[in-house]
Order: sequence, then structure tokens, then C-alpha cells
Amino acid sequence: MTLDFAALITSLDLPAKVRLLTGASAFSLAPEPSIGLGEMRFSDGPTGVRGLKFVGGRVVSLFPNATLLASAWDEASAYEVGKLLAEEAMAQQIHVVLGPTINLHRSPLGGRLFEAYSEDPLLTGKLAAAYVRGMQDSGIAACLKHLVANESETDRNTVNSVVDEATLRELYLLPFEIAVSDGGAWSIMGAYNDVNGQAATEQQHVNNEIVKGEWGYPGLIMSDWFATKTAAAAANGGLDLVMPGPDGPWGDALVAAVEAGEVKEAVIDDHLGRLLLLASRVGALGDQRDWPSSLPSPSSAVRREQLTRLAAAGMTVLKNDGGTLPLERSSSVALIGRHAVETIDMGGGSAQVNPPHQVSVREGLRELLGDRVTVTDGVEVRTRPVPARNGFLTAPSNGQPGIDVTIYDATGNELETRYCALAKTMIGMDDDFAAPAASARLSGVVAATGPVELGVLGVGDWSTPVAEPFALRVSGGGIGEEVLTPPARTFVVESPGSLLFEATVAFEDMGLYGLVGNMASRETVDVIDDAVRAAAAADVAVVVVGLTEEQETESVDKTTLALPGAQDALIEAVAGAARRTVVVVNAATPVLMPWLPRVDAVLWAGLPGQEGGHAIAAALLGDIEPAGRLVTSFPAADGASPAWSVTPVDGELRYDEGTFIGYRGYYAGKAAAPAFWLGHGLGYATWEYSDVRLVLGDAPSVTATVTNTGTRPSREVVQVYLRPVEPDEPVRLVGWESVTVAPGESARVTVHTDRRLWRKWNAQAGAWDRLADGGEFLVARGLGDIRATLS
Repeated sequence: MTLDFAALITSLDLPAKVRLLTGASAFSLAPEPSIGLGEMRFSDGPTGVRGLKFVGGRVVSLFPNATLLASAWDEASAYEVGKLLAEEAMAQQIHVVLGPTINLHRSPLGGRLFEAYSEDPLLTGKLAAAYVRGMQDSGIAACLKHLVANESETDRNTVNSVVDEATLRELYLLPFEIAVSDGGAWSIMGAYNDVNGQAATEQQHVNNEIVKGEWGYPGLIMSDWFATKTAAAAANGGLDLVMPGPDGPWGDALVAAVEAGEVKEAVIDDHLGRLLLLASRVGALGDQRDWPSSLPSPSSAVRREQLTRLAAAGMTVLKNDGGTLPLERSSSVALIGRHAVETIDMGGGSAQVNPPHQVSVREGLRELLGDRVTVTDGVEVRTRPVPARNGFLTAPSNGQPGIDVTIYDATGNELETRYCALAKTMIGMDDDFAAPAASARLSGVVAATGPVELGVLGVGDWSTPVAEPFALRVSGGGIGEEVLTPPARTFVVESPGSLLFEATVAFEDMGLYGLVGNMASRETVDVIDDAVRAAAAADVAVVVVGLTEEQETESVDKTTLALPGAQDALIEAVAGAARRTVVVVNAATPVLMPWLPRVDAVLWAGLPGQEGGHAIAAALLGDIEPAGRLVTSFPAADGASPAWSVTPVDGELRYDEGTFIGYRGYYAGKAAAPAFWLGHGLGYATWEYSDVRLVLGDAPSVTATVTNTGTRPSREVVQVYLRPVEPDEPVRLVGWESVTVAPGESARVTVHTDRRLWRKWNAQAGAWDRLADGGEFLVARGLGDIRATLS
């Protein structure tokens, strides 16, 4: 059916038009039956489709994080991820998934880098475009986020990112441009920050002049949640949709601005036309779409195979002396570390979902090796309390892992009782109570014996049986703290037995509330002594270390790349006692490795999703080759990167490194050489390159023969970088291609370079120029392993 958007828009009066341009709830848009517009439903992504509840909603699949998926350097895999996420969305009747995140890894300190693909704009853009096509081929809209220069979390709601025009266009806008032109993304999300003094939600230059003007983008630009502060300025600045609802800065204020002549009604009509186009694309306008009745469940065998394979394929072998990996199945293994028993499978913030399970490395390796694996818990890795996990608390209502929460209004009337499997719940954000919530009672049963830590988290006035009444308050660090990093308090209980732990809280606004529960921490020296004894008794020690959602999270940036706690000391001690030592890094972003010379192998495992333990075990044993290549460079020390600081000065975060971020800056000598370069990854084979040739054209190609000189089938990623002749132009990735080759066999590979990397922005002319003729191609297995140079 052909829809006449103009006629539909004309049929509505101004207040009705404006009403449709603000969310009806936290994650939905209002229907308008008079024009055949149904409700549209949004969900956070990109590591799973959480649904309409921010916390404690439907059980859904937890995917590997973006950097891990991107490490496959494989557009086909990115397309598959988009298709699978579309299935997850259709199972919940979700029309729009808020992903992918395509901001760049400017500084390795960025807390939200785990959601984003890479430090390179071409790699990010091409993978995002494939992800978008996979999702939208199923009729589910993708949403590119966050437009633009949104590479850090510190003061993210107020910071002014100061970026020159060439850097903005050549780096930070390029992934969006590629995902729009190659992927056809149906929606984009504006960021919280300002860009060169103007809010991203009011960006006349970016939103109107570049995206909608130069790119001819027909899609919709929505705000990040609570990011919009103005009516007329945002409407005139290219923002089409304000989220969330039902309240917001538009409504009557925007109607009044139109009536006062501050905003033309034609601008409102353009916004609404884009919204109706999105609605028609996702099947919410006119004939409503039919949702599939049968899709794989999050715990189905097919979904578990897909998520295991995708996670393991992106894992990256950083070091492998003497063929230590893959492990021999006959070996005895000492598995050591807190991350081995509590594997971190997702980052913090809006990317979190409610998965059916999270498989630990302990579970995954024991399934394959049985009693040849001994397990030793590691040193403490957290400084902040977190909701009870691993069944430490059980709900009184059903005996299942989690807690019960009863919510009351101001007069003490019960509004709702809910079971919360994750021992936490959101109150006041996406609820529909008969009256405003004012207090809650949280309860869980502690069956453990011996010293335990119990506690609470959430803003409010608390009362518990183990402490005098106390209050928890936010620090004032920025909007969203009540939801993303709520304050907490813990207490040590010596002999809990089967204790019913109840806490009550009175509050005034929405927030995240939960109960904390875990065994009290042991002395570090005792933990390390146990680990050393276990390592000395085994053929090989596998130490699993990493970060947690304290470091890799929305709303907070890191202050160091060092592993938290005494994990470095644990590795050093184990390496001194073990015959062979393998370190698995359970983190999405770079960490420092002072122990690197003293261990035999290192496997970077990212945040591997719900099947994380299965995927890591498969990679360690070679059942699935960990053929990943790094998507961001690993600095050798704190501060040793071309762009480091994420802390604004006088409200400004200046991108003074220009286009020399990441590997571009390292190669130009802007910082000491990294520990590992972009593109590094050993896989489980060795390779020879021969007969490397250049094929000229508007965007030249490179051909090469690659030979697998190892003993196992393996996947190689042939990377091509351009080193321009101009001294002020950085080296840049211009293309890549992968191939899987049997041992002893060869394959001819052709890498087509992307013409968008052959240009530079001329600020004086306000236009693109082509790079000067000349320069060199670097054909490489990562910039630290260049195999051929072509003029």
C-alpha cells in the first residue's frame, strides 16, 4: 500500500503533530488511529534486546560485546548478529533497536568503549553497515548512536567536545556516513554532549547541514534519553523525536514556539514525515506487521551455538610461545582467578540485559575436561558492592535465585510485588502504578554460613535489621547516577545461617534498588598462596583476570588501564610456580600487562556474553579458532596513547590530537609504540605472504598470496594501510579481506580499498580534496607485522 505522508500530516492539527514527536512512555511512541499509526516500541541494544523494562524485564539473549564481535573483522558475522538481534526484537514485538554504538575508541580510558567497535572509522563503519543491513532486512530499525564526538563518559551531559572540522568529518562522522550510505540506517540518536559549543540535540551544522543536507539522509534523528533541553532550538536544530515520554521539553512549549513564529510549522511537518517513514518501514503505519509466532528462545540449542561461535571467533591470541595454545586435552589444568568463577559477560549501564544464564569459564572448561580441571578462586576485583549473584540470595516467594520487592505508595498501600532474578529492580522509570511509588521492601534468604557481606543499593532512606537507619544519596556526578551507578552500603554478618534479610527504603524519585550479598573477602596473601600451590601441581595454569562493570560501564570513565585489585601480583606468583602459564583477559578494552614477558600465552576474551565460559573453553582447546584481530591498540603504559585524557577542563574536552588517534598517532610517533597494534592477532597458524601486487584504479586494490604454514586450518585477515605522501596526513586503514586456508595450502586474496579514505577535508574551501598522488601501501597482519610495502 502506498502511503501519502503529506495527506496524513495535513489531517492533524498542530498539538496532535507535536504529541507524536515525544515518546508516550519510557520506550514507546503514541499511536494515532486517525491516520493508521500504531504504537512503536523501542529497546536498548546493542548486546541484546532488553525490551520495554530497563531492569528485570523479559529473559533475553546476551550477545558478546561489540569489541569482541568486531574483532572478527568480518562483515558477514556483523550481518548475522543484526539478523539474530532482529529475531530477538520480533519475539518481543520491538520495532526499533537502539544500536549499534559507533563512537570511536579515542582514549582507552573511555568507560563505554565496550559498546563501540573500534578506534578506526572504516572498520567501525563497515561493520556497523553490515549489522544494520542484517537487522533492517528483517524489518527492524537500527539506530546509530551517538551523534557525535561522544567518546567519553565524564561529565557526559554537560561536556563540550571541541573538534576541528577536518577531524570531525574524517574520523568521528565517517562511521555514521558509511552506515547511512552503505547500510541505509533508518534512525540515528543524538548524543548528550555539546559539539563546538552547541548541543548535539540542537546541531544545525551536523544534523541539518551535513546529515540531512549533504548526505541527503531521509531517516529520523531522535534524542538520547533525557538529552533534550529546549523546544525551539532542538526542533530547528534537526532533532525529530524527543525521548523518553510522556513528559519532555516539547509538548505545549513547542506548540507555543510554532505559534510565536520561532519554529515554522513546515519544520514540524518534516519531523513528522520522518517519523511516519520510520513507522512505515517497521510495519507500524497502515497495514500493521505480523509478528513471527516461533523464534529461537534465548536458551535454545540453536541460540547457544550461535552465541558461542560468535564469541570464540572474535577472541584474540596476543601471545603464544612454544605452541602453548591450544591446550592439550590430556593436560591437568589449574584454573585460577575470580573471573574464572564469576566471568564478566557484559558491561554496565543501558547495554545490560536479563539473560537466561551466564556460563563461567569454570563451567565451560569442566564440561570439556572434567576432573582434569582444579579451580581456585582469585583475589578481590571489586571496590563497589553489586547486587547478589550466583544464587547467593533466594526469593522467599519461590526459592529461586534473586529477591522479592514489594512497592508501596505514600500512604502505605501496596502497589505491586515482583520477583527480581537479578536481585535488583528499577522503580519509577517504566512502571504504570495506580499512584506514585514512595517506598519498597526488599527481601532475600541467605543460606550461606560463615562471614558474609550483606548490603543495599539505591538512593533513599534505608532501614535493615543489621544496622541503624541510614541514608544513601547520589554524589551529584550527573544525570542517571540513580539508575546507572547507585550508591550502596554493606555490612559483614558473621553467621547468617538461613537468614531472611529484609531492607526497606523510602525514596522520592526513580532509581535502581537491590540487595547485595556475597561471601566476605579473604586476605590476598592467602588467596595467592592457594593459587601458587594449585599451579605448581598442574601441567598448565590458566589464570583468568579482567575488568568489571566498575571500569567498563556507561556513565563512568576509567582512571587507569591497570587490572583492579592484586590481579597482577596473582599472575606473577602463578607464573613463577607453574610449568606453563596462560592468561585469559576477560575485558573488552586494553589493560596493562606488566607480567607479559613471564607468561607463555595470552588470550583476549572480551565480554563474551551468556555463553562466555563455553566460548573461552572452545578457544583454549582449539575447538573454535580464536582468530580475532585487535580493533584498538593496547598502550604499553598509562598515559602512553595519542589521546589520553577524558576529563574536561573548564567544561571542554578538546580533541587536540586531531586525526592522530590510536594506531594513527602511534605510527606517527605521537606516543611510544603500543604493546599491541591495531590488527594484531596470531590465531592458531603461521603465515607467509608472496606475490603482493597493486592494481591501479580510482580506489586501487592489492592482491596477495597467503600460505598457511601451520598445522591447523586457520583464518587470516589481510590488512592494507595507506601511508600518504603528505607528512601531516596519518597512516590509515583502507581495506581488509579474510580467508580460511587449510594447512600447507595457499589462497589468492584481493583487498579493495575504500575511496572515502583517499580524501581529506579542506577547511578553507569547505569541501573534500583528494589526497596527493604517491605514498605507500602497507600490507600487514596488523601494523606491528608489516609483510609488504607497495609504492
